[in-house]
Amino acid sequence: MLILTQKEVQKILPLEKISRVIKVIEQAFFDYGKGHIQMPAKLYLDFKKFNGDLRIMPSYSEILEMAGTKLVNVHPENPKRGLKTVMAVIILNDPKTGLPLALMDGTYITALRTGAGGAVATKYLAKKEAKSLGIVGAGVQALFQILAISKVKKLKEIVVCDIRDEAIENLAKILAKEKIKIKKGNLKEVCQKEIVSTTTPVREPIVKKEWILPGTHINAVGADAQGKEELEPEILKKARIVVDCWEQASHSGEINVPLAKGVISQKDIYGQLGEIVAGKKPGRENEKDVTIFDSTGLAIQDLYTANLVYKLAKRKKLGREINIFN
Repeated sequence: MLILTQKEVQKILPLEKISRVIKVIEQAFFDYGKGHIQMPAKLYLDFKKFNGDLRIMPSYSEILEMAGTKLVNVHPENPKRGLKTVMAVIILNDPKTGLPLALMDGTYITALRTGAGGAVATKYLAKKEAKSLGIVGAGVQALFQILAISKVKKLKEIVVCDIRDEAIENLAKILAKEKIKIKKGNLKEVCQKEIVSTTTPVREPIVKKEWILPGTHINAVGADAQGKEELEPEILKKARIVVDCWEQASHSGEINVPLAKGVISQKDIYGQLGEIVAGKKPGRENEKDVTIFDSTGLAIQDLYTANLVYKLAKRKKLGREINIFN
């Protein structure tokens, strides 16, 4: 079994290689849309006593002939303990034998593939000539949304808002190294851009319906657990809603609260992103439509990215091989 640390994964897929990740994520959604994927919805273990949870995400691709499972935690109080809020590992298995082929850091991969998922959704759902991007929240995922979406759209303006000025300043410094400029704006300004990515952990809507202009595409990324929501439900009622996976999104995505309250129903969901990428349904059809991609994060995104890392690591002879069964 090949062991790969976070530093090794970052060396294999540095930020400037995010286009490569976007390509494999688009393929993952295509294969999912074509029915070549086996993927149960993610399973949650809730640690209410410790204000955290553990998520188990298995998948198998007939196309890759590879299986994988990600174990990822979310513990909001971890920074006080000197630990990251989110930490993940990914195990790859040979489906022919079940042999574990690799164990690697999944924290960086999670950030990469989530940003790449936003880029794929933007490619198919945003206006063709969209040139402005608004980012709600300046945490880790803001960086990857900006890097990835910049690869599929020629952006002339990127505006970010956050309750912490230092978070925006830190984000600007990192992006400057990638020759990308951002500016600070208020929440309303950010939400009035042609593409909007929301990346916060809030449980009460912060994006107001009157701020969203006709033709806007929204990547709703922050809601990843039951009870979380970032958008006022009225935005969803009038939008073309695309989910990554109905079963996951209905339980823990942006649509979970409006569904539970009866504001929307399953018939209000236009489809899954995989159906659009696979050509089974059209993406954007009207320049004035508001489109929403409800991103909960799929196990296949982890699998396809981890498979790419594994193949490159073997080629570059990175990592450490162990026989775990000795």
